[in-house]
Order: sequence, then C-alpha cells, then structure tokens
Amino acid sequence: MTSEVPTTSRQGSVVPFTRIEGPDAWVAADFPNLEKEMFHLTPEHIAELDAAVDKVIASGKPLQEVSLADVHLPTLSLPLIDVGQQAQHGRGWSLLRGVPVQRYSRQQQLTAWWILGLHWGRAVPQNAKGHLIGHIKDLGRDPADPNTRLYATNAAQPWHNDGPADLVGLLCLSDGAEGGESGWSSSISVHNEILRTAPHLARVLADSWFFDRKGEVPAGKKPFFEIPVFNYHKGYLSVNYSDNYYHLSQRHAEVPRLGPDHHAAMELFNSLACSQQLSLRHILQPGDVQLLSNHTCLHYRGAFRDSPEHTRHLLRLWVSPPDDRPLPEVYSEIMGGSVVPGKRGGIFIQNGADHNPIPLEAE
Repeated sequence: MTSEVPTTSRQGSVVPFTRIEGPDAWVAADFPNLEKEMFHLTPEHIAELDAAVDKVIASGKPLQEVSLADVHLPTLSLPLIDVGQQAQHGRGWSLLRGVPVQRYSRQQQLTAWWILGLHWGRAVPQNAKGHLIGHIKDLGRDPADPNTRLYATNAAQPWHNDGPADLVGLLCLSDGAEGGESGWSSSISVHNEILRTAPHLARVLADSWFFDRKGEVPAGKKPFFEIPVFNYHKGYLSVNYSDNYYHLSQRHAEVPRLGPDHHAAMELFNSLACSQQLSLRHILQPGDVQLLSNHTCLHYRGAFRDSPEHTRHLLRLWVSPPDDRPLPEVYSEIMGGSVVPGKRGGIFIQNGADHNPIPLEAE
C-alpha cells in the first residue's frame, strides 16, 4: 500500500500522520564523511579540560555534587553547549573526538565525562543501583535472561532508543578486539517512510504498546507500562521504540497479545532503521563521544569480542536538559514519574540509594 503524504513544517508544528521536514529528518546520504561532522578537541581545549579535571579531583567534592559553577573552560564550554543543542534541537546527534582518555586514570576519565555532561543537562539514574555514570562493558551476563540489560553483555543490541532520558551520551575508553560497531538512524525519517509505504502501520505504531521493565520495577508499579511508538504532542513527534521490550512484555498475562499488525510494524520499522539509506555506522575510538536525542534518533550496537589486550569499555550518561521538548503525560512512566523538562528521566528504585552513584568500575 502506498500513498502521497502531505508535507508539514518541522518539529514544533507537526500535524499527526503527515510527513516531517527539518534537520532531524536526515538520511545517510546527507553525511558522506563522518570525520567532517565531528567536533575535534584542540590542544587548548584539552589543556582546559585537564585543568578542570585536576581542580575537581583536588577539591574532594563528590563528583555527583559538582556543577558548572565548579569548572572553568574558557574556550571549550560554548562548543560543548553547541554539541548538545545540535543533538537536542537539530539533526538529533553529535560526535566529538579527542578526549585524552588513554592517559587519564579511571577517576580522571569519570571526572572528565561528568564535566562534559554538565554542559548538556542533569544526569539521571540509569539502573536499579542509581548509577549516574554507567559502564558499558561485557560482564558475562546471559543475554537470554529476560532481566539482563544487554549493555552488560557482548551481544548485539537491536535498534532502539534509551527511553528514560532526553539525551544519551557515550564516551569510548577502549575498544574491543573485534566488532562493536555503533549505528544510528533518524526515527523521524523512519516515521516518514512508514507513512509513505504503509500508512496503516503508522497508526498501529501510534496506538498502545506495552514496554517491559526488565525487573527494575519502582515501588507500587507493574512490571510493564504502556507507551506508543509514535507520540504526537504539542506540534512535536517523539519516537520511543525497542522491540526487545515489547516482546518481553508478553511474559505478563495482563499484557494484550501482539497481533499480526504489531509484528508487521516492527518488521518494517527495523528494516528501515538498519537500511543503508537511513543509517550511519561508526566504530567508536578511545576518546570519541557520541551524543544522541532519544526522541529523534535510534541506535544499535553490533556484537563484539574482547581479548586480553582489547576490552571494549564505554561510559554512558543519560541527560535531562532544561530546555528539551514537551512530552505527553504517557512518558511519565518511562521518564521516572515526570515529564517536566530538566526534571524528568531516570530509573528510580528504592534500593538505589544504597549504591555508589558513580562507581569506578562496572558492577
């Protein structure tokens, strides 16, 4: 089934079930050279970052209490803010290269990453332990276990967005021996193509879908919740997608069964997201940063293999900026109970306060 889809203006004046134009509706051909799209730290930037890291560590202040008022980056702060704005309000992603992670201690790596993240918003908890900086590393967990978060394995992660935050940032500390490709695509372009090729499935994706919590259940909540994939609200389209979580929700008797249209929608969504036309691919190198909007970008990670000499290790931030888009109330379940910009996001479990929020190593 095909049909002509009328064009609308860009985000801020979106009419439901119409094609969206703007910088976040990009295709792979728009970016033939990713190297040219990166923001490269200069020697002056790195010297400023070194000094800020040393100052924060010398202060003895707990890292989670450090704010922008505690750091001084005369020439780097504004470019970092621009990096965040590009991910939030522009094309939906940014790449940065040159953080000197290989000569930093682990404490320096964490401190540098925290300082960078302060320019993008408030860090929010990423798991039941309340980690504000996550370690993305193979911990030998079983990917077949329904409660396993795949970032703690070396398995491929299917196309998804990290729902409980507005932005997701990754800093590569070290790469694996093989694999671990990072890919991302515009969920807005996926939306446009579904409208063009199968508009009936666009309406299925804007209906109710059930999301599994993977065992991280806040007090008084069910182990699943309801949220559409396509969310039209106050002139914005925000996309929340992870087929892994939809399939897992079927383990709960209360959740309605996925039907043929749901499966057809997921199959089409995945095929578009991973297509050469709509996706970009990149191997993160030590010192690289990838920053994505969870509302307009999807991402995936290829399977990887470590060796004694090469262990893949990334640091992650989930960030809530104070000036992000309005979200409908249905997002309150995935956003830690709030949809207020700057105050939303994160996973909040009662025992999270018992753990170090910024651990030195993966737990």
